[in-house]
Amino acid sequence: MLVLLPPSETKSDGGAGAPLTLDSLAMPQLTAVRARLIEEVVRLAADPERSRHALGLGKGADGEIARNAALRTSPTRPALERYTGVLYDALDARSFTKAQRAKADARLGIGSALFGAVRAGDPIPAYRLSGGSKLPGLPTLSAVWRDELAAALHAEAAGELVVDLRSGTYQQLGRVPGAITANVLTEHPDGSRTVVSHFNKHHKGLLARALVLTRAEPADVRGVARVAAKAGLRAEIASATELLIIT
Repeated sequence: MLVLLPPSETKSDGGAGAPLTLDSLAMPQLTAVRARLIEEVVRLAADPERSRHALGLGKGADGEIARNAALRTSPTRPALERYTGVLYDALDARSFTKAQRAKADARLGIGSALFGAVRAGDPIPAYRLSGGSKLPGLPTLSAVWRDELAAALHAEAAGELVVDLRSGTYQQLGRVPGAITANVLTEHPDGSRTVVSHFNKHHKGLLARALVLTRAEPADVRGVARVAAKAGLRAEIASATELLIIT
C-alpha cells in the first residue's frame, strides 16, 4: 500500500543530514525535473522582490527566500520530519516505535511542488514552493510535472493499492488513476455537510496514521474503510474509489 500525503507550507528548520543529493531520493526518474526546478528556485531567490511575487510571500518572509537560496547547501532531514502542521501533528510520527517508523517509511509518500513526490524517509532541505506557484519563464508546475510524476507514481506503487490524501492542487501535479481518495466532511446539526480546512487536515492525518499502524493490507475502499473505523473514524463509502470521513 502506498499512502500519498500532501506537503505543508510550514516546514521545520535545520537537520542533521548532509546537503541535498538528488540521487538519494526515491523515484530517480524525476531527477531531471527536480534539478531544473531547484536551479530556477535558487536563481529566483537572488531577487527577493521577484521571489515574493512568484511565491506569494509577504515582505516579512525573507527567511523563506533565504531557505530557497540555500537549497543546495543547507542540512537535510527525513521528509516526514521536515513537513509540519495540522496533518502532521495528527499523524504524530514522533510517537512511532522503530518498527512503526519503518512501516511509515515503506508506506508513506509525500507530494511536493519542488520534488514531485518523495518517500517519508527521503532527506530533504527546508524550502518554499507551493503547487500553485508560477516560476518566471516556466509553465505551470502542473504542466512541468504532470506526465513525469504520473508515470513515476505508477511505477512506485508497483500494483499496490494507492490511497491518495493529497489536496487537489497536488493531485493535479501527477494523478494516480484508480487511487482511493478521502474527503473529510463536517456534519452540522441540520444534517448538512461542509468541508472545514482544519478538520480536513486533522482527520486525514489520523487516517494516515491508522493506515501506517494497521497490520491489515487493504485491497480496496472497503478495506480502507475498515481500517478507518477500527481507528475510531466515522467512515462512509461514497464509491469504489472514494471514502468519506465524517466529523
